[in-house]
Amino acid sequence: MTMLIPVLGDQLSPSLASLQHVDRSKAVVLLMEVWDEATYVRHHKKKIAFIFSAMRHFAEKLRSGGWSVDYVALDDPENTQSFTGEVERAARKYRATSIRTVAGAEYRFFQAQKTWSDNVGIPCDVLGDDRFICSLEDFKQWAKSRKTLRMEYFYRDMRQKTGLLMNPDDTPVGGQWNFDHDNREKPPSGLNYPSPERFEPDAVTKNVLNLVKERFGDHFGDLEPFTLPVTRQQALKALEAFIDISLPDFGRFQDAMMTGQDYLYHSSLSLCINTGLLTPLEVCEAAATAYENGDAPINSVEGFIRQIIGWREYMRGMYWRDMPQFASRNALAAERPLPDFFWTGKTEMNCLAQSIDQTKREAYAHHIQRLMVLGNFALLAGINPQEISDWFLVVYFDAFEWVELPNVIGMSQFADGGKTASKPYVGSGAYINRMSDYCGKCHFDVKQKTGVKACPFNALYWDFLARHETRFSKNMRMKNMYATWSRFNEDKRHNYRASAAAFLETLMPASPGWARKS
Repeated sequence: MTMLIPVLGDQLSPSLASLQHVDRSKAVVLLMEVWDEATYVRHHKKKIAFIFSAMRHFAEKLRSGGWSVDYVALDDPENTQSFTGEVERAARKYRATSIRTVAGAEYRFFQAQKTWSDNVGIPCDVLGDDRFICSLEDFKQWAKSRKTLRMEYFYRDMRQKTGLLMNPDDTPVGGQWNFDHDNREKPPSGLNYPSPERFEPDAVTKNVLNLVKERFGDHFGDLEPFTLPVTRQQALKALEAFIDISLPDFGRFQDAMMTGQDYLYHSSLSLCINTGLLTPLEVCEAAATAYENGDAPINSVEGFIRQIIGWREYMRGMYWRDMPQFASRNALAAERPLPDFFWTGKTEMNCLAQSIDQTKREAYAHHIQRLMVLGNFALLAGINPQEISDWFLVVYFDAFEWVELPNVIGMSQFADGGKTASKPYVGSGAYINRMSDYCGKCHFDVKQKTGVKACPFNALYWDFLARHETRFSKNMRMKNMYATWSRFNEDKRHNYRASAAAFLETLMPASPGWARKS
């Protein structure tokens, strides 16, 4: 009697449901590096290296804990280069009598798991992923009772469910649910920003880096320097450093963007949470403890916890509620091809150049760079939502479809028609100037509204509102925007729209095949 336990590259948790209550002497854990998964989109080189190295270290940890592990390396000559192929091969190899696995977090993978039993001819138990705080069934029940699905109300329910930052009488600590109004400061120049914890590659990671150089050298992004945490021990050390050093100032500066400061006070722990090296609840509990001990203010701790038990869990629920249709949503009929500079970084718009350059080097940019620079531009310019979604999936080390797609298709691009967000996240150059130092060194002038030297965000902003006036003019959250537009005379409106059209004509589309191989 042999149980086969396939473990995926985002399931690297010792607490994984499939590893619990199992007789280790009668089980084989299967971990697989496969070409299909590494290339279904052309992932950032650093992302591939991180996942492969974390998988190899996790396999070593399992072996030291008494598990039998079959680890299939990418260059194994017998590798079928697909997850389903490797499960079938391992089932035959070990004469497995059953398969036990945790449901894949992405729709496409879960569909594959459902075929394993029939393909192999043995029972396959697909377990729910209990590392998430809200089960998919619980989210379904929450959504069923509401006409509109807003993250804020989901977040409040999650606070009550977890007890995080809650008083004994079930009221929120600090007397309010969120402290966003305290979290929009622009840091002064010269502030001593902390660097995230760095980790030197060991022999295992160095071997992976060589493999990635050889096999994925034409993928987007810089592979080295590579200093990411690839073990649970390293991830815990990175968490401790963030809580002790960065969390106290995380809140008030979390929306800021500064030249040469890739991380500011952000944790960059999302890659560890999304791959299972850390659990979301233990990260939130560490932050809550810092507040209780007086080591971090409520606005920082609440803002950080909201990103995890609020947005992260909410986006997962929305993804599974509307897949597979979610992936093809395009409510605003945006069809412009993704501009080439998203891959090259060669643009005279400094905010975009800075954000893309950082993304290329680090496989990371924080949430405001993603939402209000990169996503904002794509939405204003009418970029096809599937193309910009593919780009986000490729370039970030924490991007998995279940969290990336609803954030981009729904929140960032409003392509789901408002199911995820109540208004489109759009802003002019004034917002970027207020929250960053990018505009001072830009080719364009953020104070000019129209013309060849004007910041393109200014004209694109008003052109977007004009294009979609029928849809958004009655949106209460956009009432003031349209009131301002209505006060413009015809010449001013014409100049805004003409400037936007002239700029859009300069955009060169990206070459095919950068995101998905033809």
